Amino acid sequence: MINNRSLLIVGGLAAVAWLASNSLYVVDETERAVKLRFGEIIEENIQPGLHAKVPITQTVRKFDTRVLTLDTDTSRYLTQEQKAVIVDSYVKWQVIDPTRYYEATAGDELMAVRLIQPRVDESLRNEFGQLNLQQIISENRDELMSGPTQELDRLMRDELGVAILDIRVKRIDLPEDVSAAVYSRMRSEREREAREWRAQGEEESERIKANADRRRQVLLAQANERSETLRGEGDAEAAGIYSQAYSADAEFFSFWRSLNAYRESFGEDSGNMMVLDPSSDFFRYLKSPDQPEG
Repeated sequence: MINNRSLLIVGGLAAVAWLASNSLYVVDETERAVKLRFGEIIEENIQPGLHAKVPITQTVRKFDTRVLTLDTDTSRYLTQEQKAVIVDSYVKWQVIDPTRYYEATAGDELMAVRLIQPRVDESLRNEFGQLNLQQIISENRDELMSGPTQELDRLMRDELGVAILDIRVKRIDLPEDVSAAVYSRMRSEREREAREWRAQGEEESERIKANADRRRQVLLAQANERSETLRGEGDAEAAGIYSQAYSADAEFFSFWRSLNAYRESFGEDSGNMMVLDPSSDFFRYLKSPDQPEG
């Protein structure tokens, strides 16, 4: 009797444990879930927490709602000028509608990836086909992806119940023939810019030189004017001094003027030749005091 009772207790506890494990389930903070009855959804978008279900007849499917990354295959696209570019990109996506996601993919993440990737490829192909090579290789190429991201996000929300958060280009390579053409054009562009800067520099140099020459002429003219003014003032003052000296002693002033004239005329560096009458008044102070004039 005791053994039978123990078996019943153990069996009852096991049944309770089995019932509890199959009736209760937990949805994590990073997950959302749907409840199914024989494959048909009977409860949508179950939030995180502890929940109950009917064993055997009801099942629960949980989906990761964190942001996921899809590394797309490297693809070859044609630009607006029909030049090929090789693009490596990735996509950030997230499950936002568990019901739609389950209906479209049966909750299979690989199935979702296989459905998203062709859409991304088509969207990028259309976008690159509208851009020229200069726009694609520019620094603002991430901004060019905003259009495809928004368009694909709107489409995937309706079809798969997922949000396309971002499409980013990791790398853009050019085929060798395109690379050579691009580098040649970039070199030509840089040379053109260099010529423009050089021309602007030469123009600025000429302008500065012209301004310097003009200022030099102005300064020289002002200096000459000041010099002539000072020279005139000096000559006038000298004339005044000479006049005062002449008034004080006319004979001495005449003697002093004659000595200066002799010095300038007969100096070693004068190089002058004069033909004068010895009786000229110019030699008056070279004659003996006793020698009669004339």
